[in-house]
Amino acid sequence: MKDRTPPRSSLDPIEIASRDEIAALQLQRLKWSLRHAYDNVPFYRTQFDKAGVHPDDLHGLADLARFPFTAKADLRDNYPFGLFAVPQDRIARLHASSGTTGKPTVVGYTAKDIDTWADLVARSMRASGTRPGDKVHVAYGYGLFTGGLGAHYGAERLGCTVIPISGGMTERQVMLIEDFKPSTIMVTPSYMLNILEQYHRMGIDPRGSSLDVGIFGAEPWTNAMRAKVEAAFDMHAVDIYGLSEVMGPGVANECVETKDGLHIWEDHFYPEIIDPQTGAVLPDGEMGELVFTTLTKEGLPVIRYRTRDLTRLLPGTARSMRRMEKITGRSDDMIILRGVNVFPTQVEEQVLRTPGLAPHFQIELYSKGPMDAMRVHVESRPEAAEAQARAAQARELAKHIHDVIGISAEVTVAEPGGVERSQGKARRVVDNRVKE
Repeated sequence: MKDRTPPRSSLDPIEIASRDEIAALQLQRLKWSLRHAYDNVPFYRTQFDKAGVHPDDLHGLADLARFPFTAKADLRDNYPFGLFAVPQDRIARLHASSGTTGKPTVVGYTAKDIDTWADLVARSMRASGTRPGDKVHVAYGYGLFTGGLGAHYGAERLGCTVIPISGGMTERQVMLIEDFKPSTIMVTPSYMLNILEQYHRMGIDPRGSSLDVGIFGAEPWTNAMRAKVEAAFDMHAVDIYGLSEVMGPGVANECVETKDGLHIWEDHFYPEIIDPQTGAVLPDGEMGELVFTTLTKEGLPVIRYRTRDLTRLLPGTARSMRRMEKITGRSDDMIILRGVNVFPTQVEEQVLRTPGLAPHFQIELYSKGPMDAMRVHVESRPEAAEAQARAAQARELAKHIHDVIGISAEVTVAEPGGVERSQGKARRVVDNRVKE
């Protein structure tokens, strides 16, 4: 892998400012954001008044803990534009979630918000090792999903050449990577595995590709996945984090020189970690639910937004701003099976350590009498697809899951291509349990 560390002179001064400078800027911007939300969003005025707090009660950063949380349900209850803080004619763009579990959550951006977003994605890409003048292959989906356009505008802001291919048509993805020779790819980690598989199917060595940097986001992924992709392509694989309700991609990003967690761009987003059950703020270093308050958003400010993502805050390393550990899972995708908490990323780690298995998997939950049970669907690699080999792989994976995670799971090993492929975010869990 090439050294992709960005020169220190290219960084925004705030990235390497002192903690005191960062905190002072956060307090100034937080006072503005609370006041902006209270004065312009009836929902926030009502919520603050119910909680007995006012923007003027914020004297220090710790005072934020007195203010109420915002949840995804609040965005849905105020669908479509009830949480906007500016008149409609100032909204430059709308994005929305897929709405697969109910009404979509709608977010609006002013022209200044779009400008800030482009700056932060460009900052994230630079931290990943992408440089001005590089070609960037954007395989995130375009449209209402924030991934494609967020990556696109950030790459242009950094001064890159953008290849806006979006998702799908995997053979064409490989052809254009080989023909256009981008140095950076931005894509979900699960779809990157599809691209890798297509390289092998076409008989092309992925290590000979032009790719030096992969910026992967939109779903949790493990360090074991990082090692696999980096070895397969001889490239750097780094994590980008964001969510539509807070901005989109570019809220936090790993630095290519350390790859030790994602630095949160704290000049625009104030992070907290809370106990998911009690809502109490936890000290840095403790695992809990990630909460964000926007500091500069005009169109749709969010105050103490509960992301449901589980992580912990750590001191800065390559940058002064604090890091968040790679997301291990979400409080709402955690599987509780016979008293044991299980996350899909834990299963992924065991799949990747089992010889002969491809990295594609899906978890099926089903009813077994009065109990819930779990079945893990995986597939073999082409060179290890004989029935006897697949039976051995199933036994080994089941043993790993039992010994490491602490649960018993049925494992089915299909022939190559037997597990559902994603064109974007992977559908890791299918719930077929009998509902009473």
